[in-house]
Amino acid sequence: MKGYHKPVMLEPSIEGLRIVPEGRYVDATFGGGGHSAAILEQLGTGKLIAFDQDWDAAANVPEDRRVLFLNQNFRYLRNFLKLYGLLPVDGILADLGVSSHQFDQAQRGFSTRFEGPLDMRMNRDAKLTAREVIHEYPMEKLADVFFLFGELRNAYKIAGTIERHRKEGSIDTTLQLTGILERLAPKGKENKFFAQVFQALRIEVNQELEALKEFLEQSADVLRPGGRLVVISYHSLEDRLVKHYMKAGNFRGEVEKDFFGNPLTPLVPIGKTIKPGEEEMNNNNRARSARLRIAEKRINGDKEGK
Repeated sequence: MKGYHKPVMLEPSIEGLRIVPEGRYVDATFGGGGHSAAILEQLGTGKLIAFDQDWDAAANVPEDRRVLFLNQNFRYLRNFLKLYGLLPVDGILADLGVSSHQFDQAQRGFSTRFEGPLDMRMNRDAKLTAREVIHEYPMEKLADVFFLFGELRNAYKIAGTIERHRKEGSIDTTLQLTGILERLAPKGKENKFFAQVFQALRIEVNQELEALKEFLEQSADVLRPGGRLVVISYHSLEDRLVKHYMKAGNFRGEVEKDFFGNPLTPLVPIGKTIKPGEEEMNNNNRARSARLRIAEKRINGDKEGK
């Protein structure tokens, strides 16, 4: 297996799955295959189902009969598990966001560090690119993207600046975009500003939050009672959705109860939010914003996770 790097919070995420050797496990974001390799080490006769919409990930799939690799978005989790007769599963792991490999490939357009095309598609067969968002979205819609998905207070100024420049000529590359927006970046916080701009475009291009919602809802359906869901998120928009769904079974975060006062939630959160240690954050800058949450599918009548 040609993995790209050691995944963020590898040990606690694998521990959170509580793997049994004969179980079925889903790596919903295969990427470099680091999590999958660690799951396979603990599997005996069990099965690993790996999802990734990026074909680059296929190069990392091991030659192992226990592994089924699906070049698909995890929003189709339930359909493909049903298609292959692999329901229910014992555990699901998702490491959200962009992989280190995608960030490091200039031609993918995910990073502010390199000159590259404004692409940002995780699935390169998809039609919408960041360049099309920049050029084709009306200014008001563009401002919404930066405000909602980048949490940028000056979203309207960003959209207005882009609109003026796109009238004068084509905006095709990552460095063209950062150059145009440079004067809007707060002094001393330029890196954070551009990270938020690129995050907003990436989320819009890949419809990441909608896909995450669909994935979370399906996860509760496909897990066996007592099965575990483990999710690593990297920004507040993702983490909020994960937190609310694990707690309440909806994205408002409000627990509904039946006539007898029992919570109508499919999952039970396990433990507290886990953050990376100081050493890991020093060795991997991407780990700094990571948050790991674990939940267990409720067993009928259970009020607490095992």
